[in-house]
Amino acid sequence: MVSDQISPIPRPLEPAPQLIELTGPTGIQAELMNHGARLVRLLVPDARGRVHDVALGFDTVAEYEANNSLYFGATVGRVANRTAGAGFSLDGTSYQLAANDGDNHLHGGSFRSFDKVVWEVGKATDRSAIEFRHSSPHLEEGYPGTVNVSVTYSLTAEGGLRIDYAATTDRRTPLSLTHHTYWNLGGGTGSETIDDHVLTVFADRYTPTDDELITLGPLDPVDDTPLDFRLPTAMGPRIQAIADGPGSGLDHNFVLTGWDSTLRRAARLQNPGNGLVLDLLTTEPGVQIYSGGKMPATTGKGGVVYPARGGVCLEAQHFPDSLHHPEYPSILVDPDETYRQTTEYRFSTV
Repeated sequence: MVSDQISPIPRPLEPAPQLIELTGPTGIQAELMNHGARLVRLLVPDARGRVHDVALGFDTVAEYEANNSLYFGATVGRVANRTAGAGFSLDGTSYQLAANDGDNHLHGGSFRSFDKVVWEVGKATDRSAIEFRHSSPHLEEGYPGTVNVSVTYSLTAEGGLRIDYAATTDRRTPLSLTHHTYWNLGGGTGSETIDDHVLTVFADRYTPTDDELITLGPLDPVDDTPLDFRLPTAMGPRIQAIADGPGSGLDHNFVLTGWDSTLRRAARLQNPGNGLVLDLLTTEPGVQIYSGGKMPATTGKGGVVYPARGGVCLEAQHFPDSLHHPEYPSILVDPDETYRQTTEYRFSTV
């Protein structure tokens, strides 16, 4: 356990970072931290009963902050993914956001985005769930409206890590949250990558991008492209086929087939070596799959060096740059509405 290594970081009017341990009904164990409302560790048994920590991460708050541009295990918002030109117009008013990805805005900003603040810890009802709460004031990171948001992690009877998001606002504002764990079903034990993992994505289309990974608008078919994961496919060769692209491999938003806002299976990740399976279920219309091609060699938990492609992110969310594409599902929330989203990472063995 790393609870004695999590050191408080001085932040005015914020609680100190805390580590919370959860135990699920199937024996899965999780460690979460209110710094970034993030997953620190997830212990899952494989087909032979060996326990693996399948979430990449660090041992201290300082290490998370030193690597904050990689978003390890964090809740991401207010708006996940990229917004072109680091700005948008809403109801006749222009809003300027942080240009923290070239000329564009990424994952909610630079200083007070959801991954960088210390959330309040709600009262736990049992050892299998915990709620984090945060109030983001009007114009924080450039976004309109005071937003009160909660993120509840729970370990389910189906062997899942479930994440329930809820938020309200006092004026119309965009919201699109996601979760940013780098998953390695082999446990991230050193030099191994996720190239041998087998991926299935229940998507017929994707959103193509320009060289800055900004969506172009159309929804293109995955047919006859390296992005066709409709059948179980080893990741390595497909990543290599697009390794020279702007995402240095996979960094693409997949348009989930038959989206209807209900909790449905979006993707499946398998490790043939130990039989572990991760099923992604979500209420969101898309999933950004990032194979970590731009991640430099990074020293993580226990001194293990994670290589590029040491983990894969399965980020359930609305489509990138939705604020500039009214034809996409809307990410705007009004004061009389409650933003809700559910994502679950469900584990099993074969």
